[in-house]
Amino acid sequence: MKILYHHRTASRDGQSTHIQEMIGGLRAIGCQVEESAPSIGEDNPSGGSGGWVGKLKAVLPRSLYELAELAYSFVAYRRMAERIAAFKPDVIYERYNLYLLAGIWAKRKFGLPLILEVNAPMAVERRQYGGLYWPKLADWAESYVWRNADIVLPVTQVLAEHIVSKGVARDRVVVIPNGINEAHYRNLPTCDEAKQRFGLAGKLVIGFTGFVREWDRLDRIMHWIAQQPSHIGAHLLVVGDGPARKEIEDCAASLGVPDRLTFTGVVRREEVPAIAMAFDIALQTALVPYASPLCLFEYLALSKAIVAPDQPNHHEILADRVDSVLYDPEDDQGIEKALDVLGKDTGLRERVARAARQVVSNKQLTWNQHATKVVGLFSRLLSEKGGKGVQK
Repeated sequence: MKILYHHRTASRDGQSTHIQEMIGGLRAIGCQVEESAPSIGEDNPSGGSGGWVGKLKAVLPRSLYELAELAYSFVAYRRMAERIAAFKPDVIYERYNLYLLAGIWAKRKFGLPLILEVNAPMAVERRQYGGLYWPKLADWAESYVWRNADIVLPVTQVLAEHIVSKGVARDRVVVIPNGINEAHYRNLPTCDEAKQRFGLAGKLVIGFTGFVREWDRLDRIMHWIAQQPSHIGAHLLVVGDGPARKEIEDCAASLGVPDRLTFTGVVRREEVPAIAMAFDIALQTALVPYASPLCLFEYLALSKAIVAPDQPNHHEILADRVDSVLYDPEDDQGIEKALDVLGKDTGLRERVARAARQVVSNKQLTWNQHATKVVGLFSRLLSEKGGKGVQK
């Protein structure tokens, strides 16, 4: 099957991880995949992480910037038309972004089935966290794309229910969460070997991976660690970096435990599993209710004892006291209570860690398995439309 993968992302973050892993999964099962996307440095019009788009966002008022995002659809459509003429794909797979209409235009012009992957309700998210100057226009654009895609792939059932509430037929909505690349979890060091690399042998390592922001509240973890007896050796290992790093380091220093905190700084994605093997307890901190966080699946693959907020999107993957310990995010001491339980109960910690790895196989959470589901959906669409079928 020949698949044109359309997206508007040029940043190197969780978005690009999802994109590249899905493309890798599709290619691994025999598909030909080409991208129609901005080049690195051009960035996407909602990011502002550099290039001419970042400069444009910095100087334009929000009202004009959002109109520029919408106008970008014409640039994206021209790019898609050129790729379609040269590549002659059977289908289009698109990663949703707000104000990006080009995929639907190409679907209609060239008669190609389109599957739309949705990771967030962007009109809602940007209204809440970044602000929208044209909220009605954003709502219209989001609804237009969702309703005109042949199949919509939200990453959680929570998000699926939101999409259905906006008028998308339930039988056109299929949940496919994030996943893991099994190749990244082979030949890893043992937990003890990974700890030795950072001088943490014999310590109780509380771990976090990702880009640390204020709302992750790792300062709370440092307060918990400072209250633990020294013989426990509680230590926070952060695999990553982020704008909240200095605040957390200052917190550890003010509590008199700077030696109980380690930041690795930015590391290459392929190096993360080997480092994170040092974790005894893996932290999934606060997040929006519709998210499917990449790090959660990585923790499962590493067979770690996971602490996560007790909320519906996690219930889709986790079971409390079976493969994780879930805490009440509304409780001011929720995450601390969960750490108390896992820190003291070695048996529970070992049981949930062993069960965590089974979740990946039981729920089929690998990128290759996700890609197989996508191809199955495309094959159904091609059959329904009298298309060419699967080409190997």
